[in-house]
This record gives sequence, C-alpha cells and structure tokens, in this order.
Amino acid sequence: MASKAAPSCRLVICLLISAAVLRPGLGWYTVNSAYGDTIIMPCRLDVPQNLMFGKWKYEKPDGSPVFIAFRSSMKKSVQYDDVPEYKDRLSLYENYTLSISDARISDEKRFVCMLVTEDNVFEAPAVVKVFKQPSKPEIVSKAPFLETEQLKKLGECISKDSYPDGNITWYRNGKVLQPVEGAAVIIFKKQMDPVTQLYTMTSSLEYKTTKADIQMPFTCSVTYYGPTGQKTVYSDQAVFDIYYPTEQVTIQVLPPKNAIKEGDNITLKCLGNGNPPPEEFLFYLPGQPEGIRSSNTYTLTDVRRNATGDYKCSLIDKKSMIASTAITVHYLDLSLNPSGEVTKQIGDALPVSCTISASRNATVVWMKDNIKLRSSPSFSSLHYQDAGNYVCETALQEVEGLKKRESLTLIVEGKPQIKMTKKTDPSGLSKTIICHVEGFPKPAIQWTITGSGSVINQTEESPYINGRYYSKIIISPEENVTLTCTAENQLERTVNSLNVSANENKEKVNDQAKLIVGIVVGLLLAALVAGVVYWLYIKKSKTASKHVNKDLGNLEENKKLEENNHKTEA
Repeated sequence: MASKAAPSCRLVICLLISAAVLRPGLGWYTVNSAYGDTIIMPCRLDVPQNLMFGKWKYEKPDGSPVFIAFRSSMKKSVQYDDVPEYKDRLSLYENYTLSISDARISDEKRFVCMLVTEDNVFEAPAVVKVFKQPSKPEIVSKAPFLETEQLKKLGECISKDSYPDGNITWYRNGKVLQPVEGAAVIIFKKQMDPVTQLYTMTSSLEYKTTKADIQMPFTCSVTYYGPTGQKTVYSDQAVFDIYYPTEQVTIQVLPPKNAIKEGDNITLKCLGNGNPPPEEFLFYLPGQPEGIRSSNTYTLTDVRRNATGDYKCSLIDKKSMIASTAITVHYLDLSLNPSGEVTKQIGDALPVSCTISASRNATVVWMKDNIKLRSSPSFSSLHYQDAGNYVCETALQEVEGLKKRESLTLIVEGKPQIKMTKKTDPSGLSKTIICHVEGFPKPAIQWTITGSGSVINQTEESPYINGRYYSKIIISPEENVTLTCTAENQLERTVNSLNVSANENKEKVNDQAKLIVGIVVGLLLAALVAGVVYWLYIKKSKTASKHVNKDLGNLEENKKLEENNHKTEA
C-alpha cells in the first residue's frame, strides 16, 4: 500500500505545490536589511501536525519560482538547492526561519515560505528590502576663488555607494540654497554601478557671489532611506576666497606721521580694499603733478623740512580713486651766543642768548655744571662763581629723539686781590695771620717773615672755591716782625704786608712774672705770720709749765712735813 501510495502522494504534493495558495489572513511582509548584514526571514506560518516538509523559494520578475532550501519534518534534514548566488549563504532553522548572510542588492526579491502536508500547501510571502548608507558627501572640484557678480561653478557635492539612491541638498551658512535663475544653478545626477547596483549621486552648483559671502561656509548633505527610515549626512564646510574689485584707496605713513623729523626715512604705503588687493599704484609727491608708478610702497630717504606737504596715491587704471595725507617733517634749530669757551674779566658784562627755531613749540632747559637752572643766565657784572659749563638744551616732546644742545664754557679771570687779617691767641703767646686771596687763575701764595720769632705752625691753605681761598700761619714773635703775603697768577703779582708787635707778648709775660712774685711774697708772709703765731704759742706753753711745777713742789713738801709729823707723834 505504502509503495503504491507514495507516487500518488508525490503527485498530489506536486499538484498542491503548483496550486498553492496563501494562508488566509497573511499579507505581504517586508524584511528590511542593511547592506552586508544577515537577512532574517521568519516563516509566519503555524507548523501543522501532519507537516511533511518545509520549503523556501523566491520569485523571478516573470513570476516563475526558484526553490532554494528544503527541510524534512521527519528526517530533520536540510537541503539547499544549487543556486549560485546563494551558495554558502543560506541557513534554514527548525522553525523554518531562513537567513541569508552578506545581504546584497540582488537579494531584493519576493521570498515565500511553504509548509507542505499530504493534502495542502501553505505559503507565507516576505519581501526583502536592502539598504546601503551612502558615503559622507564631499565637496570636490572646488573653485579656487569666486568673483562677485559673476555666475561661476562653486563645486560638486558627491556621495557614493548608496542604495536606494539619495537626494543632495546645498546649504549657505546653514540655510538651504534654493535654485535661482542666474544666481544659483543646481544640476543633480545619479549613476548606478552595474556590478554592485549601488548609486553615486552628484550635484554641481553654479553660484553668483557677493561680498556678503566672504567667510560664509557652504555645505551639502545627502538624504537617503535606511532600514529605520530617512536619514541625512552632512559634508564638511567649505569657505571660498571671494574676489571683488577695489572700491576705496587708503594711504599710510611709516613711521607714524606725527613723529617724522629731519633725517628720517619715510615709507608711503597705499592700500586698496579689493580682493586680491592691487599690487601697483601711482604716488604723487608735493609739487609734482605726475605720479610715480611703484608697488604698494614708496620710500623717501633723509627727508628735510621742505618735504612737508600733501602726499597722494591712486590706482593705475582708475586715477580718480585717490587717497591723500598731510606730512609734517619736524625740525629743531638751536643757536647759542656766545658758545664754546669764553674768557672774561671779573666785573665784565656778558649777554647770553639761546635762540630756538622749531616746527612747533619746544621746551628749553638751562644747565650749569649738570645742575638745572631756574632761569636762563644773565651776567651784568661777572663774578668768579659765575664761571662754569653752561648748556642750553631744547626738545620737541611729541617727536622722539628730536633734541638739540649747545654749550658755553665761561672762564672768569681776575688779578690777585689780597686781604690780610690777624688773630691773637687767648693766651697771648701766639698770633694767627691769614692772607685772603681772590683771583683766577688760582694765584700761588708765598709768605715772607722779617724779624725773629718762632713759627708754631707752617702755612695751611683752604680749598679754592669760586676764585677764593686763604693761607694762614701761626707765629710767636720775639720782637716786632713783618709778615709779607705774595699772591701771583698769570695776570699779575700782588704783595701785601702786616706788622706784628712783640710788646703785647712782653707785657703779658711781665704781668705773669709779677703775679708769680706776688704769689711767692704772699706765701713767705703767710709763713712768717704762722711762725710768729707758733712762737707765741710755744712761749705761753712754757710759762704755764713752770707754774705747774711749782705747785707740784709745794705738794711734795707738804707730804714730807706730814710724814715727819706722824713720825714725831709716834
């Protein structure tokens, strides 16, 4: 029976398979998978108790089936059909779930799970969708620069290996850039690789830029569909160099024009606000109508005060676009009269003037021997203390390094003048003679002594200050002497003398001798008086002694008489 039924059963099965119907209640089921992942397709049928086997197939575009996997419910064996594109990629599990590894675009088909019993065939279809995320979009073929008011290709945004194809969008500063005729032209195209069936999307942008696009970032994005829905990937930002014509010209002066002085080098620099900036200009100097063609800089060396004036520069091809600046070359002149080394006589008058000529108000400072004076010097009658080194210094405070100075070395000469003074020591034994000398050049002092006397102290000189100094000598004359002071310099020799008397010294000595004699006589008289007093005292003492002795003799005689009386009575 069994052997006979088998052919008929297989025939029934084949008929059922050929006439299989969907299980009531089951509709289309979509399985989404990422490119390269494993596709999992569960069999959405309840496994019947009398199941003979399960089978998976897919349908060709013309509807014809292609069986790819078989699993027997009794033998628990799995067989895979010889389909080259699915070789070693299929796995059929006990619950009749089918997995396909390494998902490809060609796996996008209608698959059917079939569970076969002896009397029926049940089918559950599944549609596979494969998605491939495109590469990050990139802006390529970028323009090296854009020019204002010119429609120019900015670049291309490209995204590769997408499935299904995506859409590209351009952005300016984060805002969507819409096509505008004559201002923004966007051309989109896509191309599929016949082997991988992946798409490459390209969008080119032609753009008319303005100065408002300076430093503006441009980006693009690709929007695509994935297993979980729509997604967007953005490119990196691209900033383009914007070229625009010069609209204004400016001129600069180096160093800063408020500090230019005679002898400096001046550099004029002309700038245009275009991009790229102009490389050549015309420079116009004061009093010269024709411009000098040069790069953006022009240098004048060792300028003088006559270089003060207006300086201009302009574009070569557009002379009406011009810039100008006024330059003042600062100067400072100083004239000191007299100057250098000047020799005058004491008491002379000397007018001194320091004349200043400058481009602006200047400060004037007078110094004498490195000490600042409160006012300018004026000499109606010269003194020795007026001699010294005078400096008149002037400067422009606002102009660094602009200062002048002249010096006057004043020498005040005079013949030696002598004044002698005398000072007696309180003891009266010596005298100090001082010779005061005034003159320049410094006079040499020499002493001469006429007469006898001892010099207690040799000559001693004071410092020479303001043409004056003195020399002194201490002497104890034994007789009247004459001291002569001689002062001599290159101008003249001056002599002065002073007489010193010795009487004063002798009177002082006599007085002292008399005092000593008086003291000695006084002492002798005091000794004489003391001797007389002592003699009287001694004499008086002797008289008293005699009376005492007499009284004592009387007492002894009385004692002897009494003793004799006692003896007689006995």
